[in-house]
Amino acid sequence: MHLRNRTIPILFTFLSSLALAHAATLEVDKGRSRIQVDAKATGHKFTGTLKDYTASVSGDAASLKPEGFELKWNFKDLDTDDAKRDKQMIEWLGGGNPQGAFKFTKSWTGKDGTPQGSGTLTINGVSKTVTFPYTAKKDGEWVTITGKVSMDYQNFSLPVIRAMAVMTVDPQLVVRFHVVGKVR
Repeated sequence: MHLRNRTIPILFTFLSSLALAHAATLEVDKGRSRIQVDAKATGHKFTGTLKDYTASVSGDAASLKPEGFELKWNFKDLDTDDAKRDKQMIEWLGGGNPQGAFKFTKSWTGKDGTPQGSGTLTINGVSKTVTFPYTAKKDGEWVTITGKVSMDYQNFSLPVIRAMAVMTVDPQLVVRFHVVGKVR
């Protein structure tokens, strides 16, 4: 075998090992993390906090570039601090045990230098692509990922929420996330 023919496999193995050395998963700490939905209704605002979910996060430990982020939840775990409103939300979503999910698809750097992400958000059985700015910071073995995405719930085949003919929940919602975890 010629030296050049041996060099290519050795170089490939070396570069692959470098890539694997930086790949990591994030063990999400739910006690330090928050996933919240901000809503506006006639005469007031409210926030729902996701109390439980499953999250799988991976990326490059050195550059903090994301490779994967999957989030799944049950809407019964979205707490708005109003039991009646929470019950009505489940009915609005069709009753039963409505689920939601997000799956990250790609990232890039925006024109202003801000990291941007994109993924598929699934609510009410309807999947839509959402894009959002985010930040990722590392402090020792801890990584914090924050961002927010605006969305219109009508895009997920959900009707405008009206109550007593005068109260309406604005279809424009803001989902904020602050995910904290240890690099593994």
